[in-house]
Amino acid sequence: MATLRPPLDAAPAARHDFAMTETPRAPAHPIDPLFTRRWSPRALDGAPIAEAELLTLLEAARWAPSAYNAQPWRFLYARRDTPAWGPMFSALVPFNQTWAQNAAALVVVLSRTISGPAGPDAQTNRWHAFDAGAAWASLAFQAELSGLAAHAMAGFDAEALRAALAVPATYDLHAVVAIGRRGDPAQLPDPLRAREAPNGRNPLSAIAAEGAFRFEE
Repeated sequence: MATLRPPLDAAPAARHDFAMTETPRAPAHPIDPLFTRRWSPRALDGAPIAEAELLTLLEAARWAPSAYNAQPWRFLYARRDTPAWGPMFSALVPFNQTWAQNAAALVVVLSRTISGPAGPDAQTNRWHAFDAGAAWASLAFQAELSGLAAHAMAGFDAEALRAALAVPATYDLHAVVAIGRRGDPAQLPDPLRAREAPNGRNPLSAIAAEGAFRFEE
């Protein structure tokens, strides 16, 4: 089985010091270790990242597949201690603010809900959210390869964020992603510290079947 490797001219990804405390995930079938190694920590170290590092993650997202190659995904980003940070961070629910304050960057994931020019004859793109999910996954896996953590959050005020960032009605806001380098879980409040570990997944038999639908309704 092929192993994913960084380009030959790329610097090795920085690895955090907390991996040894994590319980390895065991896949039921052979897959690249990248898929089980990636998870969504909340403990971030507060260190800044260069804009070029962030753009590498967005470049990976740019190459995601999409229906009819419509590429409906859009990303708005802010690095901490820049003017763009405040509106994005303020839109997070208080629970997420408690830990995302240590992120190096926030990325808002959006998608264009129509195909072609806007107007009364615009066609709805039924697959826009599906495609945006593929782009987010590409970003998340590239973050892992780059030695960074990416944690997507659904807890934010979508309408406040739409207004603050001047997002048109033809776009849906899906998530805000906190990005940074891994930090010490001891910095988290007690309830979050107890949850700071990779989680499991449903068995393959619960999500995949040959032929007719036979899953829980």
